[in-house]
Amino acid sequence: MSHANNPEILKRLRRAAGHLASVVAMVEDGRDCLAITQQMQAVIKALEMTKRTLIHHHIDEHLGHVAGNAAGPLPAEARALVAEIKEISKYL
Repeated sequence: MSHANNPEILKRLRRAAGHLASVVAMVEDGRDCLAITQQMQAVIKALEMTKRTLIHHHIDEHLGHVAGNAAGPLPAEARALVAEIKEISKYL
């Protein structure tokens, strides 16, 4: 599945866009700094989660697909390695 067709990625991006629109409106309305920074943190978190979802999707779709096609379904050792790579990616 293409990243463009992944409903989870699109949902997360739309959520981040909504948060960002709220931040812009809050700044335009002259809201207080604390409220704005809290909303900005929500934007940052939403983007970080989207990035993680995108990277995991890429790993699953491409690395898992290539390794699986080479010799049938992925053996347990290869699945464990893919899971480890996904876990490491949270530090990006």
